Amino acid sequence: MAELTAEQVQRGRGPDPSALARRKLINREVRSAREKLTSSTGLERAFDYELVRVFAQYRLNGAAGVLLLALLVAAAACVWVPVYKVSGWLGLVLLTTGFTALLCRRFLAEPSAAARIAFWRRLLPAAELLHGLSWALLATLFLGVDAPGARFFVMTALLIVSALTVTLAATMPVAVYSGLVPIVAAIVLYFAGRNDIDSVTMLLMAACAQLFFIFLTNRLYSTSVETIEFRAEKDALIAELETATANSDEARRKAEEANLAKSRFLATMSHELRTPLNAILGFSEVMKNEVFGPHANAAYKEYSGDIHSSGQHLLTLINEILDLSRIEAGKYELNEEAISLAGIVDDAAHMLNLRAKAKAQTIRQAIEPDLPRIWADERAIRQAVLNILANAIKFTPQGGEISIKVGWTATGGQYVTITDTGPGIPEHEIPVVLQTFGRGSLAIKTAEQGSGLGLPIVKGLIDLHGGGFQIKSKPRAGTEVTITLPAERVMDTLPALPEPDARSAA
Repeated sequence: MAELTAEQVQRGRGPDPSALARRKLINREVRSAREKLTSSTGLERAFDYELVRVFAQYRLNGAAGVLLLALLVAAAACVWVPVYKVSGWLGLVLLTTGFTALLCRRFLAEPSAAARIAFWRRLLPAAELLHGLSWALLATLFLGVDAPGARFFVMTALLIVSALTVTLAATMPVAVYSGLVPIVAAIVLYFAGRNDIDSVTMLLMAACAQLFFIFLTNRLYSTSVETIEFRAEKDALIAELETATANSDEARRKAEEANLAKSRFLATMSHELRTPLNAILGFSEVMKNEVFGPHANAAYKEYSGDIHSSGQHLLTLINEILDLSRIEAGKYELNEEAISLAGIVDDAAHMLNLRAKAKAQTIRQAIEPDLPRIWADERAIRQAVLNILANAIKFTPQGGEISIKVGWTATGGQYVTITDTGPGIPEHEIPVVLQTFGRGSLAIKTAEQGSGLGLPIVKGLIDLHGGGFQIKSKPRAGTEVTITLPAERVMDTLPALPEPDARSAA
């Protein structure tokens, strides 16, 4: 883990994630450059090992095919050459093929971390040179043989071996060249001194084929390197993804532990905070009302009133934080019963009417008649309506107007809409005011400060009822807040239960 700087320690913060990512990238690039400088191919050591490993794997897997080809060529060569000569040549080819396969097996048996890459990059091409030389000796068996088809057979066999060498050893171009040099030399020597048109044509064809094999070797090598690079990038991305997933899981675990610790802290401190606060409120109210006689100094009465109002504000804030904490933790239990939404709205308007009159505001109500009761938590719905209405009064200027509507939704539910003539909220700030402790910039400038918990609590309480919460607002055009309750919470009039039949009861 990266060490913390002194400034970060003083500030109590961890290392900057972007700085750690840059440092990790620089370290990776430096390590890659160092490995390339010490590599014989200009690639990283892991790439060098992978190329040699693929060569060894291909050679080992292709050994059986090479042996089969050698047996077929030897059998066909017996048509023109004595068997004892062909047998000696075949034994040499089998020996070099087995030797190359043995070296490849030993390389693959070594651990990748301890593999001697430079040593094997010299030894395996040398083995490939011996293998190519053994095949090139096929041309010596046919020296002096002028039978029809002999020259074509020799050239065809050597070109097939050349193609097989390119296919199996393309990941090590040096090994390909080592295997092709003896074969090219054998073809040139075999056709040297022959001036007939057939020999010249075959020689030109062989030359073109070898040039094509060299070009094919380079292309196959480039493709192999690109494939290994893509695989390395994929592995690096997978490793980074796994690391990010592990970090995310760890962060989520710590967040859950922090949230649990917060809930425990609030549950423990609720009593510790409310008990002295209730005492402060009680004694400050006694002093404010001068229950035991007037104060000697009138300023004391004013101070007592300030203490009482501040204590009430603090108690309200504590209650809001506890409510929001229970909602977020899923611990808020609904005490549902049949309630009248219109009655709750009317009570809330009556409770806050004095506050509205203090600002010369008008509260207008429009309630549809004969609304049935709803099945909900009365305290939660009352708190939601009070929070929205209190916000409307707080943010509406002097002499403004507040409208409250209660009625049916299009789906058979019930709704409450509270509209004010306040400064409004810019559209991009609506998600902000719904966040915990979030407040709109325009509202802060034109109204008293708030805790920023009212609307999040309302949304949480309505969500617990399966309802909807919507804010529509524009700057200088007021705000409209609507809460809806679903149709399944509306209680229709139910028929009376039938009385049990006397005969059946008997």
